[in-house]
Amino acid sequence: MTGFKIKDMSKKIFITGVAGFLGSHLAEHFLKLGWKVSGNDNLIGGYADNVPDEVDFHQVDCRYLNSMKNMLKDIDVVVHAACTAYEGLSVFSPHLVVQNTTQITATVLSASVQAGVKRFVYCSSMARYGESEIMPYREDFPVRPQDPYGIAKVAAEQLTKNICETHGMEYVIAVPHNIIGPRQKYDDPFRNVASIMINLMLQGRQPIIYGDGNQLRCFSFIEDCIFCLEKLITQNNVISEIINIGPDEQFITINKLAEVIGTQLNFNVAPKYFKDRPREVKYAYCSSDKARKLLGYSTQVSLEVGLSKMIDYIKERGPKRFRYHLGVEINNELTPETWKNKVF
Repeated sequence: MTGFKIKDMSKKIFITGVAGFLGSHLAEHFLKLGWKVSGNDNLIGGYADNVPDEVDFHQVDCRYLNSMKNMLKDIDVVVHAACTAYEGLSVFSPHLVVQNTTQITATVLSASVQAGVKRFVYCSSMARYGESEIMPYREDFPVRPQDPYGIAKVAAEQLTKNICETHGMEYVIAVPHNIIGPRQKYDDPFRNVASIMINLMLQGRQPIIYGDGNQLRCFSFIEDCIFCLEKLITQNNVISEIINIGPDEQFITINKLAEVIGTQLNFNVAPKYFKDRPREVKYAYCSSDKARKLLGYSTQVSLEVGLSKMIDYIKERGPKRFRYHLGVEINNELTPETWKNKVF
């Protein structure tokens, strides 16, 4: 495939999960670029007020094929960001997570092909890499997902490649990792560790940490990911590529993350520790070399600045009680106490 030319496009983009953290920021960015933006969301993982007013918004679930096909008429690019992106929860709610990761991807792909979409950008996850003795993760590493969420993401990637290659639709697979920033759902007890910690501390409560807190991560501020996604949507040198997006600097343990947030909030941190969650990868961060080479990427927002912006956002909206809005399908001796007893 040679790729489409931006000048030949009507510049219409459709974003699944547009009310979510990533989707809403992407919508805002492309509106500023002069594109017509539409999207859908079932509001499981986002807030309706995340969606910019100018977006043609549909509160429709991705699993409905005919609805998706109708919404994608005359669309140039689909960015598939919708997903129940709950890695830890997937160990105990595999039905929910896999259905809303792999199955909905098949539906959106089918609708996209039927509607004549030119390019499909799939937002995968670093969960694809699983556990590795070699760091950082590079795109050519073997995929070894450790949990149902990671397995579902890899399956969705394979569906994307297979269906797009068969039916002549351009595709790109983006691999974000540990994205943080304003608009992230911070009253969610199942994911978003930095947002959870900020919400707890603003309530005068101690952060909760699983295991010993020495898990190593590299957090990606939303603006750096949006820079990369713009290139994946508009450039022709990225077709059929898998690309890690976001920083590969400032590795930090979860213990240190709590300390940094506490310093910014002037909060005396004494974390509460709970048993390790099954299947959690201990050390995980990605290389950005490919993004630097193909996209001209360079990190613009430091971890400290990113956390400061998150704190301002949550302060403005006000701390919230945590909502256990998703069911835990498997409840046994391995299920985290924090979910069983609603500790958050």
